[in-house]
Amino acid sequence: MMTKRTGIQQNIEVVRLEQLVKPDHLLRKIEKHIDFSFIYDLVIELYSEDMGRPSINPVVLFKMSLLQALYGISSERRLIDEVHHNMAYRWFLGYGLTEKIPHHSVFSYNRKQRFGDSSIYEVNF
Repeated sequence: MMTKRTGIQQNIEVVRLEQLVKPDHLLRKIEKHIDFSFIYDLVIELYSEDMGRPSINPVVLFKMSLLQALYGISSERRLIDEVHHNMAYRWFLGYGLTEKIPHHSVFSYNRKQRFGDSSIYEVNF
């Protein structure tokens, strides 16, 4: 017997983002083996302690750059769109299902202005 789906399901479900990312996903492996907290020490002098608005987490900015490089995403607008729709990317960046993703201009500004003249992306350990 053939069944047909009629329309989009509008059910409310309780789900953890963790459940939506496959156990063997590449981003899970990266998250397991790399502690990204070292980034805070590298960028501390590029941020003010008491001036301006709260920033986008610098670890998120670097992880977004990593996503862009890993998955060959050529534009920052496209990257933000991909992060918005891809549950594994949201999980990797620490964003919930309904949390707003930073605007592409914020990502672009930080990459060009804040980190542009630094060698942050090229630090060797």
